Amino acid sequence: MIVMFKQRFGLEGKAALVTGGSKGLGKEIARIFVEAGAQVFICGRHEAQLFAAVGDISGGESDRVAFLACDLVERDQVDLLAQAALERFGRVDILVNNAGSNCPQAIDVIQDADWDQIMELNLTNIMRLTRALVPGMKERRWGRIIHISSVLGLGGKEGRGIYSSSKAGLLGLTYATALDLGPYNVTVNSIAPGPFLTDLPKSILTSEQQQGFSDRTALERWGRPEEIAGPALLLASDAGSYITGAVLTVDGGVMSKVLWAGGPTGAWCNLRGWRRCVAGRVTSLSWGPTLRLCLRVRFCFGVWFYLVVEFHG
Repeated sequence: MIVMFKQRFGLEGKAALVTGGSKGLGKEIARIFVEAGAQVFICGRHEAQLFAAVGDISGGESDRVAFLACDLVERDQVDLLAQAALERFGRVDILVNNAGSNCPQAIDVIQDADWDQIMELNLTNIMRLTRALVPGMKERRWGRIIHISSVLGLGGKEGRGIYSSSKAGLLGLTYATALDLGPYNVTVNSIAPGPFLTDLPKSILTSEQQQGFSDRTALERWGRPEEIAGPALLLASDAGSYITGAVLTVDGGVMSKVLWAGGPTGAWCNLRGWRRCVAGRVTSLSWGPTLRLCLRVRFCFGVWFYLVVEFHG
């Protein structure tokens, strides 16, 4: 049984490149790849963080982990990264495009420079890095490409127009590239994480906002970075060999939860797609020949209405 598990989930003989691998989700993905037997190349902007991460990730086998400090907003450094990884291990079998950033701005105040920078990092240079490494995968007829998107690529949130657009674009890239590379036995998938409490949300969200995200999950908590590792290993290994062109949502139930507790007096209603516009509380429920449901509803302009819904048998 153990041998079968290692055959299906093991990465012995494989080389992986994980961008943004010095911390957060990228670091945990790199760690489990090393544990599964792969050689791993990581990158980030800060050399000191990368050096410390190698010690955490390698488990004492530092020769299996290498790094390059680079800024993936810059196109020439993307090309340099691809070259460095190929020179270090001679091949890249698994690519995890994890590096990304966010710059919250409402649509009427978005700055062109901020839009361009986030798109360059979150989408354009992911394409460039993928493009640079695909030829070797096609030649070997084996490869795994994993893009780290977001549930905000599937939905939206106020002030996240730049980020949501970039992550939705990444899903489009996933679908099309999966079709390009399928005949070469190269799979392409996206993971759409929900609220994981990494450095990025810590830096831009207040404590109240963090609690709000936690409340919207089915598990009523933020994800731990190590909880992304299992899904990534599935998509990177032979265990996930028939999964391609897919989006794996790892969100603690954010996208499936439409009702959540709103206090002792009732239940809050959150209809997907309407969550910004309407909130409601069940005030009473009675049944008999007719089911009678009384709702107290507030629309986005702040006025409460009382609605009575009856279902006749």
